[in-house]
Amino acid sequence: MTDNREHDGQSGPRGGEIGPTERLAMNRTGSFDWDLDAGSIDVDTAGLLVFGQEPGGFDGRPGTLVHRLDQQERARLEGVVREALKSGRSSYAAHFRLERDDASEQWTHVQARILRGGDGRAHRIVGIVRDATSEVTHSEFVMELERRRRRQTDMVERSTHAMSRAVTVDDVTAALTGPGGLARLGADGLALGLVENGSLNIIALSGDSLEVLDDLRLRRLESGLPLHEAVLSGRPLFTSAFQELVKGYPQLAPYAGRLPFRAAAYLPLVAQARTLGGMVLFYRRPTAFSADERNLALGLAAIVAQSLQRAILFDEERELATDLQATMLPRRIPAIEGGEIAVRYHSAWSGRQVGGDWYDVVPLPKGRVGIVVGDVEGHDTHAAAIMGQLRIALRAYAGEGHAPSTVLARASRFLAELDTERFATCTYAEVDLATGTARAVRAGHLGPLIRHTDGRVGVPKVRGGLPLGVASVFGDEEYPETRLDLVPGETLVMCTDGLVEEPGTDIGQGMDALAEAVAAGPPGAEALADHLSRRFWERWGAGDDVALLVLRRSPDPGTSRAPRIHQYIHQADPQGLSEARSVVRRALRDWGMREWADDAELLTGELLGNVLLHTEGGAVLTLEVLPEPVRRVRLAVQDRSSAWPRRCRCRGRVGRACSRCGRDGVEVAHLEGLHAGGGGERAARERGVGAGGAGAAAGCGRLPWWAGRGGGGVFPGSGASRVCGVGVRRERHGSSCLPGWPSVRCVVFHGCCDRTAYGANGPGITGSAGDRSICR
Repeated sequence: MTDNREHDGQSGPRGGEIGPTERLAMNRTGSFDWDLDAGSIDVDTAGLLVFGQEPGGFDGRPGTLVHRLDQQERARLEGVVREALKSGRSSYAAHFRLERDDASEQWTHVQARILRGGDGRAHRIVGIVRDATSEVTHSEFVMELERRRRRQTDMVERSTHAMSRAVTVDDVTAALTGPGGLARLGADGLALGLVENGSLNIIALSGDSLEVLDDLRLRRLESGLPLHEAVLSGRPLFTSAFQELVKGYPQLAPYAGRLPFRAAAYLPLVAQARTLGGMVLFYRRPTAFSADERNLALGLAAIVAQSLQRAILFDEERELATDLQATMLPRRIPAIEGGEIAVRYHSAWSGRQVGGDWYDVVPLPKGRVGIVVGDVEGHDTHAAAIMGQLRIALRAYAGEGHAPSTVLARASRFLAELDTERFATCTYAEVDLATGTARAVRAGHLGPLIRHTDGRVGVPKVRGGLPLGVASVFGDEEYPETRLDLVPGETLVMCTDGLVEEPGTDIGQGMDALAEAVAAGPPGAEALADHLSRRFWERWGAGDDVALLVLRRSPDPGTSRAPRIHQYIHQADPQGLSEARSVVRRALRDWGMREWADDAELLTGELLGNVLLHTEGGAVLTLEVLPEPVRRVRLAVQDRSSAWPRRCRCRGRVGRACSRCGRDGVEVAHLEGLHAGGGGERAARERGVGAGGAGAAAGCGRLPWWAGRGGGGVFPGSGASRVCGVGVRRERHGSSCLPGWPSVRCVVFHGCCDRTAYGANGPGITGSAGDRSICR
């Protein structure tokens, strides 16, 4: 053993032994003594070697000692020392890097003790410095392994989570190609193919430049392409030289120059010993495919294969179920005269997308049409099957000509006799588009909405009964009918609860939202159905299936020579009368008949006030121009009350009053009364557009202009012996009640009288014209 007793002033206690300094030097560890006051530093030989300094060339200055450190490392080390001195600490330690003579990187560790005086001021630092490259490198290797392990675990967890939420094959491809899909797989490109009828169909491509492979999307499953071979053999293929690999496949070689990848993994997708397809992962960076990386790729392929297997099975079952439901719904909607119908069905987004909602349109005798929207309990194939049977039965009962109440009663009995515990709800209406009359019944279902010509939406009170099936079980098959009236241009909307029911909220809020959407939608039936479909299926998420039916009665604007308008006035709308008068005035102005606006506006108020006061519902105002034989204006008001007219008590008959009068040959009034049969009551006025009017009706004479609400039947002008009415009579006596008529007096009257009793000054009735005790 060499005697190193004289080395840096140190010697071992016995000859041949290694002293402390030699032991530290052999481990590339040295010491230093830094005099802060003098600004010099004393470093032993081992310490200088650690710093890459020659022992004979060191000048004792701290700056010379650290000149091999780059600027960033030097600033970091100085910051550590400065912080330790300022904070009052007694020691510090740091790792830093310096460049060796051979340009390699050395990790160095310094640990020092700060000596301070009685005043706490540091005046000296004593410490050691050592080469820590080995331990840091080993630590970094371990840390890198840990980072890789965490990254692989994260990729598997994220991919498993994404695939667990995929229900259909489209969901699987969306999870792989959508935002974050490639990142979860740790790849820069992806191709996914499924085996279909002896071919490999590429159903998804994701990544830059992969669109160049569109020509290879569907190919026979045979050798010649790397993915096809992986699928056929069931063995993966990993390549770290992608450009070299493709040269061996003539079909793929032409695309190699446009694919910016350096590595690829061709993975078969196998689930339960069945090869479903294959997946390719492309990488831009060099990839050696270590054992861990290969296992990771195979694990990701297994996750995708299992998800695809579930999705394929689900798609097959759903296709069977939706085909079944499609056969249960009407294949086409018959064309109707006098209106248009639009229907929509949307299956739920979750589950098998099948359920018991349905719609139907049934042609009926005499030009009528039956419309129905219903919902069988449940969202499965059994619900769809029950729905189909019930729809056919209800259609048959309606086609036989039964009343709506009977149709639902028989349908309830039919459902109760089926071998099922399911019940159903529905709304059915029999509509006559020629007259606008609809007879509606409900069986535990949502009622319809009506959009009027002015855009307002009403919710008629349609009386209802128990759900179908339940009603027969409890012996209560009563389904009362409610009469509705559709003015030309009005729209009837019927739907199932899936359109308006939002999870966590009251269904009333959904109905209010639907009413707002109907009011804001376009007028046409098809356009309105599309508008509602887009708005509500996106809003609620369509967790339930939906059936929607929109029926619009054709508008009746008349012609340019004989224009016509219709206006609905709701009984509970305080602004309805005012708006109706404004509509009449505006229409006459647009038609060039401004001079008759005052009279028509007065008549509008009188007629509507009478109808709204004495009936149970709203009213329909019709203003039209009758061009023949003399051009004149006709104003008609029809109430929407479902109550039948009451007979006149004086002779037990229902009459219609008809009179024509001309005050100075300027005006002609024509009064129509009720239409018997419970179809609502109608009052009308005609106003001649020229001096002299149209003359009197046959046998009526020239009578005062009076308005009223009379009985039913047809009054031909001659031969009728009674006149019944409630309204106004205008006379040229007394105080004024009309602007522009200073000498006119309006008298409200109520009663019946003989037609022959009318004279030039009004009804020839004993007593006041306003006497309400006449003909009691």
